[in-house]
Amino acid sequence: MPPIGETLRDARMRRGLDIADIEQRTKIRAKYLRALEGEEWDQLPGPTFVRTFLRTYAEVVGLDAALLIEEFRVSHEPEQAELAPLTGPPAAVGRERRRPPGPPPRAAIAAVLVIAFVGFLVVLGLSGDKPEDGSNPTRTTPAAERPRPRPDRRPAPARGVTVRIAPEQPTYVCLDTGEQSEVLFEGTLEAARTFRDPRRLRLNLGRRAVRVSANGEPFPIDDSPEPLGLEVDRSGAREIVDGLRPCG
Repeated sequence: MPPIGETLRDARMRRGLDIADIEQRTKIRAKYLRALEGEEWDQLPGPTFVRTFLRTYAEVVGLDAALLIEEFRVSHEPEQAELAPLTGPPAAVGRERRRPPGPPPRAAIAAVLVIAFVGFLVVLGLSGDKPEDGSNPTRTTPAAERPRPRPDRRPAPARGVTVRIAPEQPTYVCLDTGEQSEVLFEGTLEAARTFRDPRRLRLNLGRRAVRVSANGEPFPIDDSPEPLGLEVDRSGAREIVDGLRPCG
C-alpha cells in the first residue's frame, strides 16, 4: 500500500480540492491536514486524534478509511511494552527448626488472673441485684443515657461546570476554558462525551445537529447548518458570537 500521506494527497488532487477546501468540509485545522499528508505524526495530538482525522479525511475524498487506519496502526502506532511478570522473593533454602514450647510468660498468667477476677465480680454483682421474690426484671436505660445519632458531617460535593455533547452525526468540536486558555479538546466527536471544569467552558461546534446539556439541564438548539458557539458557567449556558469562540 502507498504511504498514507501520499494516498490522501493524490485523492485530494484527483478531486480538484486544496487544503482550504478539506479544512472547510472536515472542520480540521489546515496544519493538521498538512501533517497528515506529510506523515508528521509528532505534529498531531495523538494516535486517537490521528485515527479520527484519517477517517474524516478519507470520507471526504472517497477513500477506504478502515484501510488507512489499519495501515497507521501497523506502521506507526507504538507497540505496548510487555510487562515483566512480578516475581516474589526467592524461597528459603532451609527451614527453621521449631523450638519446643516453653512455659507461658508471666504477663499471660497475670492477664488470665485479672480476667478471672473481673468475671467473679460481674457474677457477684448480678446475683446481688436480684430482688427477694426471685424475679429478674429487665433493666431499662433512661432516655438521657441513650446514645444520640451523630449528624452526617460528610462534605457537600464540590460544584463545577459540566457539559455533555451528544452528536447525531460526526461533528467538529473545539473546547477551552476562556480567552487565551489552552484548548482542552479539538477534533471530530462521534459519540456522546462529558467535559468538566470548576468555573467555565467554551464550545465551538461545527454544526447544530447535537444535543447539549449544561450542568445537567438540556440547552435548546435551533435546527440549522450553521456552527454554534456556547459559553457555560455555574449560572447556565448562553450562545457566543464567532469572534469569541475557541479555535475560531
